[in-house]
Amino acid sequence: MVATIRYEDIVKVPKALLHDHLDGGLRPATVVELATEVGHELPTTDPEALGRWFVEAANSGSLERYLETFAHTVAVMQTAPALRRVARECALDLAADGVVYAEVRFAPEQHLERDLTLDEVVEAVLAGFVEGSALAAEAGAPIRVGTLLTAMRHAARSQEIAELAVRHRDAGVVGFDIAGAEAGFPPTRHLDAFEYLQRENFHFTIHAGEAFGLPSIWQAIQWCGADRLGHGVRIVDDITPGPQPVLGRLAAYVRDKRIPLELCPSSNVQTGAATSIADHPIGLLRDLRFRVTVNTDNRLMSGTSMSREMALLVDAFGYGWRELQWFTINAMKSAFIPFDERLRIIDEVIKPAYAKLLG
Repeated sequence: MVATIRYEDIVKVPKALLHDHLDGGLRPATVVELATEVGHELPTTDPEALGRWFVEAANSGSLERYLETFAHTVAVMQTAPALRRVARECALDLAADGVVYAEVRFAPEQHLERDLTLDEVVEAVLAGFVEGSALAAEAGAPIRVGTLLTAMRHAARSQEIAELAVRHRDAGVVGFDIAGAEAGFPPTRHLDAFEYLQRENFHFTIHAGEAFGLPSIWQAIQWCGADRLGHGVRIVDDITPGPQPVLGRLAAYVRDKRIPLELCPSSNVQTGAATSIADHPIGLLRDLRFRVTVNTDNRLMSGTSMSREMALLVDAFGYGWRELQWFTINAMKSAFIPFDERLRIIDEVIKPAYAKLLG
C-alpha cells in the first residue's frame, strides 16, 4: 500500500498545519517585486535563482547566513499593502497544497520600519488572510487560517504583543508565541505575558526544545504553561533508547498530558536538531504515541510544503495513509480554534477524505 502513495496524491488530501512563519514563506517572485518597489538589494533578482539562494543559505550551516535570509523577507514586509499581499499569497499557496487548516505566525514588532503601528500591521495581515481564503474557496480549495502573534524572546515587548493578540482575538488572531534564540533567552523572561494570557483564557505556544534542549521545554511547560511546544524535538533527550525505550519524568509528563509537539522535519535537519529525515526523532516519538504534528516552519528557506514534508516521512519511515491521517488529526485536535470548529473539520473534511483511501 505504501508504494501507491505518490506526492501528487498527498497534495490532494486535506492537511493541517500549526507551525508556519509568514516571513519564511514568501514567493521568490514576490520578494523580487517588493524589493524593487522599496529599493532593497537582494543577492539576485532572478526569482528562480533567489529561491535556490534562500534554501542554500539556510542549508549552509552558518547561523549568520540563515538569519540573513529573514533580513531580506522582513525588509520587504514593511507596508500595509506588502503585508496584505504576502498574507493573501500565503493562504492561496497553502490551500493549493491541500492545507485545510493553518496557523501562520509572525512578529508584528519586526514590521515597524515604515511607521506602521502594531495594530496596523496586524490588521493588514488579517485582511490578507481573509482575501486569500476567499479566493481559495472560490477556486474550490477552502482553507481556514488562524493567526499567531509572535514576540521576539531577545526583546522586551512580549507583554505588549500579548495584549495586541488578545485585542485582535475576535478578528482572526487565535494564539501567541515567542521565538528567537533559545540559549540565553529563557521563556521565563516573559512570564508576565504568559500569566496575562492565561488570565485572558488565551492560547499560546512557545518555541522550545529546538536548539537548547530539556531546560527550555521544562520552563515552557511548568513555569509558563504552554499549550503546545514549538518544535519540542529535544524531548527525545529525556528518552533512553532501546528495545523498550524508557521515558524520563519530563518526557512522560509531555506524553501523558498530550502536549502537542510542532515538529518541523526539514527545518530541524537544516538547523542541526536532526542529522537527517531518516534519523529524525519523529519516528520514535510517533511510535511512542506522543502528540506529534508535522509542520513546515519556513517554506521558502526549506524549499518545502506540507505535502513535501509528508512525502519525506513516507519515504523515510514507510508511512501509509493511516499514519498521515494520524498526524493530520493530531494537528487538528491541537489547533487553537474552538472545539466545534475543530471537530467539524475532522469529521466533515479530514476523515471522509482519508476513508476513501483507507478503504
